[in-house]
Amino acid sequence: MQVHAYGAHAGDKPLEPLRITRRPPGAQDVQIDIAYCGICHSDLHQVRAEWAGTRFPCVPGHEIVGRVAAVGAQVTGFKTGDLVGIGCIVDSCKHCADCDAGLENYCPDMVGTYNGATADAPGWTLGGYSQKIVVHQRYVLRIRHPEAQLAAVAPLLCAGITTYSPLRHWRVWPGMKVGVVGIGGLGHMGIKLAHAMGAHVVAFTTSESKRAAAKKLGANEVVVSRNADEMKAHARSFDFIVDTVAAPHDLDAFLVLLKRDGALTLVGAPPTPHSSPNVFNLITQRRTIAGSMIGGIPETQEMLDFCAERGIVADIELIRADQINAAYERMLKGDVQYRFVIDNATLAA
Repeated sequence: MQVHAYGAHAGDKPLEPLRITRRPPGAQDVQIDIAYCGICHSDLHQVRAEWAGTRFPCVPGHEIVGRVAAVGAQVTGFKTGDLVGIGCIVDSCKHCADCDAGLENYCPDMVGTYNGATADAPGWTLGGYSQKIVVHQRYVLRIRHPEAQLAAVAPLLCAGITTYSPLRHWRVWPGMKVGVVGIGGLGHMGIKLAHAMGAHVVAFTTSESKRAAAKKLGANEVVVSRNADEMKAHARSFDFIVDTVAAPHDLDAFLVLLKRDGALTLVGAPPTPHSSPNVFNLITQRRTIAGSMIGGIPETQEMLDFCAERGIVADIELIRADQINAAYERMLKGDVQYRFVIDNATLAA
């Protein structure tokens, strides 16, 4: 099955229209007509070969929403016409301890939605900047939001679960003081979700101009991290901080804001490492630096249901396929509030 897509033939080449092949649905497969696909910062890193191991041609995209077009004979949970989503995972071993726990995201054999090894042509997965995708039913997610919100649901499949998972794992509950570092594609979802969980949310930004926007998203307070007095006023007061920034920065500045036994969890993935933190900022208050990567399929479905019940979606800018390269450049400059989403109907235009 040949479909229209957008991708790149090399890391130093722009994305361009392509024709790619999708397999016919097998017994346990779901074929999806993709309506919208979000643009994630990791798409840019991978397609430009800033992360090792990019296979070309590379078709990015792992924030996928659309409708079921066909199902295999053994598919039980979905039918033609259902609104569904695909996130960052399209396969895993299905039998290791991680998969058994519903944490397919940590499976050693997890296959990403793009650039992951597969038996399908061309030998690696091709993502959601395309008209259709075929995925095993285990990795398909049900969308319960109204169809009118579908484009804004797309970023939940990465930005949403990436921030929801650590908030749930570290047991954020009403009244806890939670920090969200960075007010971008990930951070804006972290603010919305922590607020919906009943936390007292403090947003950290390097930009004075983002104060009002962060409050609108649900932050109770906003701190400009370059202001030493503002930072000092919050010393040893946070139960939990989720750091969404995808660039190297000073982790110690946030470690010292944690209470005893507080955790700073990193979800941003910078292209170069952070500097090592001062060990005394850890041991003197039994603080933790941790990491978290997306979420497993059951937790992602839980997140989608949580958001549907509360009317939570991403703040997006909808673009045509021929605007993808310009969107990448704008994303590098932080010129988006807060997530670009492709209208996949324009791929064949």
